[in-house]
Amino acid sequence: MTDRPVTAVPGPSQVPAIPARLEPDAIGVAQDTVIGMANSAPGAVMGLTLAPLALTAAYGGGPIIVVCGIAMLIIANSYRRLNLWNANCGASFEWVGRSINPYLGFFTGWLMIAGTMVGAISGVVILAPSVLAIFGSSSTSTWPNILIATAVILGMLVIAVAGIRLTARTQVGMGLIEYGILIGFSIWGLVAVLGHHHGTYPVTSGWFSLTGIGGKGSLALGLLAAVFMYSGWDGTIYVNEEVRHRRVNPGRSALIAVALLMVIYAVSQVGLQGVVSPAKLQANASSALVYVAQALGGGGWAKVMALAIALSVAASTGTGIVVLARIIYGMASHRVLPPVLGAVNRRFSTPAVASIVIGLILIAATWAYLLSTSVANVFLDVINVTGLMYAGFYTLTALAAIVYHRRRVLGNVWDALMVGILPLAAAGFLVWVVVKSLQGEPWSQRWSVIGIVAAGIILMFVARFVLRSPFFQIPRESAPAKR
Repeated sequence: MTDRPVTAVPGPSQVPAIPARLEPDAIGVAQDTVIGMANSAPGAVMGLTLAPLALTAAYGGGPIIVVCGIAMLIIANSYRRLNLWNANCGASFEWVGRSINPYLGFFTGWLMIAGTMVGAISGVVILAPSVLAIFGSSSTSTWPNILIATAVILGMLVIAVAGIRLTARTQVGMGLIEYGILIGFSIWGLVAVLGHHHGTYPVTSGWFSLTGIGGKGSLALGLLAAVFMYSGWDGTIYVNEEVRHRRVNPGRSALIAVALLMVIYAVSQVGLQGVVSPAKLQANASSALVYVAQALGGGGWAKVMALAIALSVAASTGTGIVVLARIIYGMASHRVLPPVLGAVNRRFSTPAVASIVIGLILIAATWAYLLSTSVANVFLDVINVTGLMYAGFYTLTALAAIVYHRRRVLGNVWDALMVGILPLAAAGFLVWVVVKSLQGEPWSQRWSVIGIVAAGIILMFVARFVLRSPFFQIPRESAPAKR
């Protein structure tokens, strides 16, 4: 394969625009930022991780969230710089393929699809209990859960197909309520803990240590949990063809989304983990946020927190459909996936076929999860390695940024730091987290990772030899050295 430098200027204003088939200039930075944050689902994620992270990190989750957030900011900056070069829905799939190797690019795209899909499924299966909790019901009956989840998926699918403008407006509305409730309760909880209210767990110096109280926290497992918490902020990039100033603004939105998530997660973890005793927090781990809200203000406020979680899951389901459809659309445009998945609806300017396929897969997965215990156990093993999939393609994207800008790394100190040392350090950090985490994972979860990798390799050969995609013959590209 040849290696040819890109002769276009480094500045986005001088790079000719790639023709967009989706609706151009439809949303701005603020709306794009909310899409990235919604894809991470702060409310739902805190509900899932509050108690486990407090236990794993021995109440040192706050510093772990900040350290992981710094690494994510570095990765987000790599996304920003790569988006200046090539702004399209395929994002890391194209960046890795065009700068390092097209086969590795396809595998990166597969990890993006698998990670986002599993993340969406993990949210959908807790949606119905959150909705029922709003109405004071704790029904464990299968069919109410199935019907609620199906109705929400269909509703968000209709919004996704109808257009990115409606999607953005919906996400902003739900996000403002969700984030307001979560931050409000976090501040309330922190005031209660600092005021030594009855039943609270006191703040100690261990809360501000990476290894927690008494050094008993697991840094590797805590960081893996944090990677899972942040995963999804890259959703700002996959809608880049529909964002105003598509080369510049999606990268800015990614940085802003990560920074805001860092604040929300750190404040929430520190503010809520001490509201009740460790024993009570772990005993109610499956509904930790609702339980903590009830401890603070009673049943009425518990329903308010349940509303935040339900909105969070619904929002992440909607963005999951939108993001996955655009990743698939970007890959199908290169015929590494069936070309029909790259079809764009003329009326709505959305990848309608891909969106509908994703919606149907989410519904089928939800039904299978809720109706079959054996399937549910397999899903749980896969869900538990979601953070590893995100860490994988975040790492590959950081490496793509280094390889693409390699001619500039030795040009000056600033470029050496921003496109060389920092991305390499962030990639190394994520590799360390993955390796340390896999060492402690049970074999059922390791087999999940092996299965995901094997499926990606099989699909790659199908794309190469059955679909005969020209993507695998593209030359490598690199940024020119600065003069």
